[in-house]
Amino acid sequence: QVQLVESGGGLVQAGGSLQLSCAASGRTFNSNAMGWFRQAPGKEREFVAGILTTDRSTRYADSVRGRFTISRDNAKNTLYLQMNSLKPEDTAVYYCAVDRSVYRISSSQYNYEYWGQGTQVTVSA
Repeated sequence: QVQLVESGGGLVQAGGSLQLSCAASGRTFNSNAMGWFRQAPGKEREFVAGILTTDRSTRYADSVRGRFTISRDNAKNTLYLQMNSLKPEDTAVYYCAVDRSVYRISSSQYNYEYWGQGTQVTVSA
């Protein structure tokens, strides 16, 4: 059984930093693309960042580019999201997910096969 468990969320002031982690178990995802999504109250789930294994290429939403960094440690089967210069509009539940593809990073949630339960990030003004 595949399980993704996010951690590292919390309450932080604007301008602060948090690092999210996503630990995968049940199988390894060393080949699949992986990503982070977020969902704020009353809004649809949106793509935040994604990463490939093949060449470590990354993709970011315009709203977080330059502030967030996605990375992965295949030896630990863990995905990370370093979030700096946080803004109140970054407040959301953050989810990690595994893409069905190994060749491209999709921004569509419908291309992702496995999901974590989410971790809350709250940024106060």
